[in-house]
Amino acid sequence: MSQSAHEEAAMNATEARNALYTLVKRAEEDARTTLIYKGQKRQERVLLAPLDRLPAARKTEALPSHVLSAAQKDFGDLITRAAQGQPQVLLRNTTPVAVLLPADVVAGTHSADPAAAAAAAPAGGAVNSQGHPERKSAPRRLTTLGDAIGAALTSGPVGSTTFGLPGLDAATGGLQSGRLTLVAAAPNVGGSLLGLAAARQTALVDNHKVLYAASGPNQADIMRRIISAETSGDYPRLKQGRLTEQEQQVARKLVQAPLLIDDGSDLTAEAIAETAPYVEDLALVVVDRLQAARNARLPLSGDRLPDASQVLASLARTLHVPVLAIVDSTDPTLLGLLDADVLVTLTPTEDPAKVQVTVAERDFGTIGSAYLRPDLLHARFLDAGATPVGRAGGEGSAQILGNAVEQELAAAALPYTSGAQQGLPASVTHVLAALRTALTNGDPEALAELGPCLAETAAAPPQLPDTAEGRRLAAALQAYGTAASAGTTGQPAAAGIQPTADRGQIPDADEEEEDGDGLVPGDEEDEPEGAVFPALRILKDAVARSKMHPIPVIRTEERDSGPWPLISEDMDGEPRWVHPSVTLARVPHIKANGKRVRREQLDVPDSFGEGVLCLIDRNGSYPSACSAVPLAPNKLLHTGPLDAFDKTQAGIYLIDIPQWSRTDMPHPLGRMIERPDDQGRVWVTTPHIKQLEKLVREGHLAAAPAIHDSWTGKANESLFKPFYEATRKARTELVQVGGDPYKAYKTRLSIALRLLWPKRAEQRSPFWRPDWRMSMVAEASVRHWSVAFRAVQDGHKLIALRNVDAAVFWTPRGTPPPTYRIGTGFGEVKAKFIQPGEIIPEGDD
Repeated sequence: MSQSAHEEAAMNATEARNALYTLVKRAEEDARTTLIYKGQKRQERVLLAPLDRLPAARKTEALPSHVLSAAQKDFGDLITRAAQGQPQVLLRNTTPVAVLLPADVVAGTHSADPAAAAAAAPAGGAVNSQGHPERKSAPRRLTTLGDAIGAALTSGPVGSTTFGLPGLDAATGGLQSGRLTLVAAAPNVGGSLLGLAAARQTALVDNHKVLYAASGPNQADIMRRIISAETSGDYPRLKQGRLTEQEQQVARKLVQAPLLIDDGSDLTAEAIAETAPYVEDLALVVVDRLQAARNARLPLSGDRLPDASQVLASLARTLHVPVLAIVDSTDPTLLGLLDADVLVTLTPTEDPAKVQVTVAERDFGTIGSAYLRPDLLHARFLDAGATPVGRAGGEGSAQILGNAVEQELAAAALPYTSGAQQGLPASVTHVLAALRTALTNGDPEALAELGPCLAETAAAPPQLPDTAEGRRLAAALQAYGTAASAGTTGQPAAAGIQPTADRGQIPDADEEEEDGDGLVPGDEEDEPEGAVFPALRILKDAVARSKMHPIPVIRTEERDSGPWPLISEDMDGEPRWVHPSVTLARVPHIKANGKRVRREQLDVPDSFGEGVLCLIDRNGSYPSACSAVPLAPNKLLHTGPLDAFDKTQAGIYLIDIPQWSRTDMPHPLGRMIERPDDQGRVWVTTPHIKQLEKLVREGHLAAAPAIHDSWTGKANESLFKPFYEATRKARTELVQVGGDPYKAYKTRLSIALRLLWPKRAEQRSPFWRPDWRMSMVAEASVRHWSVAFRAVQDGHKLIALRNVDAAVFWTPRGTPPPTYRIGTGFGEVKAKFIQPGEIIPEGDD
């Protein structure tokens, strides 16, 4: 028996799954309804319909809701549930856009319901939303101002995708979802490197998925540029296929990066638009690049560009993701033909160390500008605040660090540290590379710390080849050894840069007190005008500007009930762990000022082989964690036991302590496992829940812990991001200055973060959110633990993991684990080397 014409023309579930984004767009923009069937006898039939068919679907808490990527994955199950009478709402991010309804029930109703008319309309899969065959086109769907305001209030902050360049991110406001951003730059200015910067930040730092459509470079070019930018390896050498051991290790680590490259032939805008919907959890599309000159081999060139830009703009709006495209021209006539929402133009300046960036927005014109420093040797742009060695003077330029002997040693070592020349021991190469980095970054603290290692190398120089490069380096080492004997090394050449006295004793901004909150009366007051770094005012402003309407202070009368008594300092998750085979002792020590303290001493067994203690000191762990802290800006509601962790929520969770059998790493929950309740459970914040979920996915834990109780609210990761960006920018400037300004910066930074949870009733802080404070501390602990774990997985031996910024590894001298990035920026580390049995210089007084 033949089937009805209506069913023969209907769309089956597989076809609908593949075309889901297109069908949702039809429902959302054209109010069209699609009939979908499933099963051999087509017994399960549903309508993919606009929200007008079921107004209740606009309230996501009323019905089962699914983001489009998840809905596409589980589409068959959703059809079954909808056919059984359970409508399923489809979301773009957090906004409802369409609904799956039971078609047979709707068709069988005897009413004027529009969905019923839709089911009975002529065949063809997509039908007129009002069920009037005589109407040739459906009316446009209209949105009230109230709906638009509601979507804005519930969607959370925008602009979470960035270039990773603070000045440019401040000028652009980040890469906005649903918008096409065009980077315009003449050839050889480096426009493609901005696309690469956004891809690196999104995929490698934020761990979000990127589709990189490469019309100009091929996948090998992109790989080499990423490695060059990540390792500071010279790009011309990498193009020859010559990678150092460190660069090979970095390349191996990037194997799992969520960066998808399409460099296929005939890469068109339509092909990109067809591919993107199939990339689950897509966060960014980069098109590198649109070529102004006509090229028969490249579809994305010449007079095809206006049409291509329209397709890319439509892709951004349809998938609600940022699309970033690079065009190799600044011709205003051409740019006027392209359908960009935001135009970022790169223009060279008279100073070759600077490129000006102008940001313009459709309908508003120029909205911002910034300066970048091209570092084309390493395939990247840097903020213009830091100037390379040898570029003195000019606006915003940094003063040169290091005397003539140190400058010459760094220059002589360049052929070897870049990998162009071979023949140095790895330990010597690392020390000389660290010297070059310290001079380039203007880091007097790092330069002073390198002094002993450099002096030791110069006193017993390695055998160097009899070449021009070898003879120059030998002479430079000899000169350095002579200067070290005379005590003239390790001093900055510029008079304006002076190392801080007793710098090693300045408490870091993220050190914790054992008792109390470390605050004194008056700390809660705003900094005076002209303060070096008004941290509290910046933090208050960041919270006040949030679109999530945060509640910065929980009323006093509410603090003794609900979730608040459950939150404690124990939720920080700090490891404070020592390898079980290593002996820890606390020994007396007299500081330079005569004060008696106790310091740690680690004794390593002979079975560990030859090596030294490599002390890792992480810069700004707490403010760095502020870049993306998962927390609930509003009140926490009691959500009780949960079947599974919901990533759209954040708060505190009562869980079983998962079993951890490894002895080479501390438990992921740190010291929390030492303080369980009577049933062996602990309260944790969202960062640790997310960490445990990741460890389960990667196979390091057998199963996610059961959640026995919870207090949660709508999650947000951007509440403190403006504070983080301002803090990072200030550090970049002040770390070079040192002295009292840098000390004041660190003090006010520490005070601002502690004021999130003041402990004394008389402390009139603008904040009282212990969940925010402990989520931030937990995020720092999770990042600290995760980087150490990656090093251990790579075969490095962890000796101790102390608080949120200190780790100790057993390594050859001068070779810190490459998992860590050496530098002065947030998240980067300082590395020191001491012999086993020596006193560790840091510690709690």
